[in-house]
Amino acid sequence: MTDAALHVHRYGDPSGEPLVALHGVTGHGARWRRTAERHLADRHTLAPDLRGHGRSPHLPPWGVEQHVEDVLAVMDAEGLETADLVGHSYGGMIAVHLARTAPDRVRRLVLLDPAIGLDPEDAARTARGYMAEVSFADAVEARASLVGRWSLASEQTVNDEVAAHLEHGPDGRTRWRYERAAIVAAYSEMARPHVPPPAGLPTHLVIATLADLVRPEFVVDCRAALGDALTISEIESGHMLYIDRLEETGELLRTWLAP
Repeated sequence: MTDAALHVHRYGDPSGEPLVALHGVTGHGARWRRTAERHLADRHTLAPDLRGHGRSPHLPPWGVEQHVEDVLAVMDAEGLETADLVGHSYGGMIAVHLARTAPDRVRRLVLLDPAIGLDPEDAARTARGYMAEVSFADAVEARASLVGRWSLASEQTVNDEVAAHLEHGPDGRTRWRYERAAIVAAYSEMARPHVPPPAGLPTHLVIATLADLVRPEFVVDCRAALGDALTISEIESGHMLYIDRLEETGELLRTWLAP
């Protein structure tokens, strides 16, 4: 194990029911801010920057087991015996493995378009794309690049991302705040054979219908493992559904996670 405390973003009511929210690959915990503030204000939401991302340490190891250990350490440091757990994309895969590792620590699980059991060829192709460095002359150029990828995001959401997630290098150029090697490692992890959440754990699987990412085999195995404990919803959105469809996704979380 590498000793490293994650940087944690905190939202909502510190005395509220705890919720741990895990972002996807290349992301950071502050992406949950608008969801937490608009729809989960009565909850105590903890949104860590995963290792290799944001303001958390960027040193390896970057495997799923280390991410699970890191998030459990956050819960320990916060004095949380149990919490609801929400994971988007790679964060969804980490959430599944955390629930299997420590099922007594997870009250309910929400998987937002989880990236788990990806096709190895697709994962390898995407990982190779992150081996090349991407940098920008300034924040204006970075913002234009982001708008091209987040076409459904609001102007304010794009501005938030630029303000929170860009860093300026000693060469005078700007880059998104993540470790490229950690991203390559993450795509290797997402190509592992999928595993379902543990039997009996109340789980809500939310599928982004325009992304075509969640594999049918994973859904079948979740149904078999969870039975009546599984809820499945669809949102007409690309993969970044809590960015693209903030209100719809936030209301789903608020309603399903109501005490």
